[in-house]
Amino acid sequence: MGLAVQALAPDRERETALLDRARAQDSMAFEKLYRLHSGNVYGLCLRMLSDTGTAEDCTQETFVQAWKNLEGFKGDSGFGTWLHRIAINQVLMLRRRGQAQKRHLEAVGQDWAVDVTADPTSSKPASQMDLEKAVGSLPPGARDVFVLCAVNGYSYEETSGFLGVAVGTCKAQLHRARRLLKERLDR
Repeated sequence: MGLAVQALAPDRERETALLDRARAQDSMAFEKLYRLHSGNVYGLCLRMLSDTGTAEDCTQETFVQAWKNLEGFKGDSGFGTWLHRIAINQVLMLRRRGQAQKRHLEAVGQDWAVDVTADPTSSKPASQMDLEKAVGSLPPGARDVFVLCAVNGYSYEETSGFLGVAVGTCKAQLHRARRLLKERLDR
């Protein structure tokens, strides 16, 4: 592992000590865990939801759920992986609620749209904003698999478990996402 990657990875011993203190209801220890992992959780939520406000809400709800269920964390996987699982569940739950809300709004004749335009005040290069906008415009299934496999490095098996779909579906969705991204970025 390179030095840059080592510097970015949370110190396991420190994290374990913080987890032990947080399990003992030490909110300051949990706040430190939040600071260590909130950026990664937010990035995952943002890429899956394509909306900054909703991603912020999802990130907060992920940590609320983690705090409530901290005793259930057995340590079989890394704490960050456990948080990702909670975040993915939150995203999927928000989508289900959103679909119900969308049907309700359509029934009463209102428009429903998700704004996936790039932030004009962003300091990111235009090509990165174009890529993020293209990823945000993918259909949800393809976007989820792309974000989990290609961006976060989860295997097809892990992704299929997170999303509750077959491994073959993950492979097909990743292929679809890459094809759509290429088409959109070539324009």
